[in-house]
Amino acid sequence: MRIVGGNFGGRRFSPPANIPARPTTEMAREGLFNILSNFIDFEELTTLELFGGTGSVTYELASRGARDLTLVERDPTSIDFIKKTAKMLGIDDRLNVVRGDAFKFMKQSTRQYDLIFADPPYALANMDDLPLLVFEQKMLVPDGIFVLEHTTSKDYKQHSNFTRTKNYGTTIFTFFTQPSE
Repeated sequence: MRIVGGNFGGRRFSPPANIPARPTTEMAREGLFNILSNFIDFEELTTLELFGGTGSVTYELASRGARDLTLVERDPTSIDFIKKTAKMLGIDDRLNVVRGDAFKFMKQSTRQYDLIFADPPYALANMDDLPLLVFEQKMLVPDGIFVLEHTTSKDYKQHSNFTRTKNYGTTIFTFFTQPSE
């Protein structure tokens, strides 16, 4: 695993083989951050990564200057790796790692974020609930962005907050935006 951009660009990490995650590929992450950089200034962002896995998207956000990082993951091996990597990068003081279920976290959260990224297991039966919860729970600030990673079997173009999709092979990023008030 390699961080593709920002202050930590080029740094490599090797997650343990027993992490039950499918990390977003370097090519897809690079494309995602190229798109995001056209819409947001990463510095001072408040971010949330759901289904954190290896933490790769959070490291990219931190590398680009995001200051308030929250990551939700339920696997203890993944959490240990994320915390160890955050300490090596020197970002452990701005990273809040939450061990638990992403859906429960979303239903109980009272915070708002500038950017939310979710990379759930592709076979997750209730994946369609993620965009619904983000907007029902008012988890985004005005003009905030929610990015959902999924496969071509899903299509969210009819969602009222849909803005665009970007395809990287079998990886699809769908972007949703919270309207300005």
